[in-house]
Amino acid sequence: MAGRLQGKVAVVTGAAPRGEGVGNGMATALLFAKEGAKVVLVNRGAERAEALARQIKDEGGEASVFAADVAKIDEAEAMADFTMKKYGRLDILHNNVGIGGPGTPETVTLETWNKVLEANLTTTMLCTKSCLPRMKEGGGGSIIMVSSIAGAVGLMGSAGAVAYATAKAGLHGFTMSVAADYATQNIRANCIIVGSVHTPMVAHLGAEARERRKKMVPMQVEGTAWDIAHGAVYLASDESRWVTGILLPIDGGLVSLRAWPR
Repeated sequence: MAGRLQGKVAVVTGAAPRGEGVGNGMATALLFAKEGAKVVLVNRGAERAEALARQIKDEGGEASVFAADVAKIDEAEAMADFTMKKYGRLDILHNNVGIGGPGTPETVTLETWNKVLEANLTTTMLCTKSCLPRMKEGGGGSIIMVSSIAGAVGLMGSAGAVAYATAKAGLHGFTMSVAADYATQNIRANCIIVGSVHTPMVAHLGAEARERRKKMVPMQVEGTAWDIAHGAVYLASDESRWVTGILLPIDGGLVSLRAWPR
């Protein structure tokens, strides 16, 4: 263990992936633990999170599981209470819950719109709301939001994802608001803008889509969940003690770089 998070307690929501492979939450939880943090793994169901906890413990780390639907305030509060009772402090909140949904403004259903905004935005607000008092008790903390290039740039050629793009863009404003409100209290808020990484969330798109997603990246290299997790470790650690209110693209240059027209 390098110990960059030694002595810290981290909550990772949406920690275990929904399918085979390593998702962004799983990779982040594993690296947090390897860096010395005690990690609370939060998923709606406990089974997949328990498997991840066993893996962390087998690798010499410390993890606990808390099953919750953090779109509900009482369950988000119970999550924060569990963390304090189990470990006595709460230093890091990694907001990783999120889902997608199809549709343009003309075709998206109200049910999809509400479901996607709740999963991506409401969960983040409620978890942050619940964890902030505990962070203040401990003298500070780091809150990390997980956004997407869908919320940062307009993506052409897809079937439309207006709810997902809106929710992820909303996380940018949420990040800046939290960073501003708590800057003097040693609580930092930052946001990772995730590029076209290959994770269980997009595995169903198939091999052709996987190759297309790789080719859209200026570096022409496929990203993985580990790329996201390394950024999260930095934002969670004291190495970033003077960093708050940033939107950090981890995307092979996709947000920042454009091809020169020929």
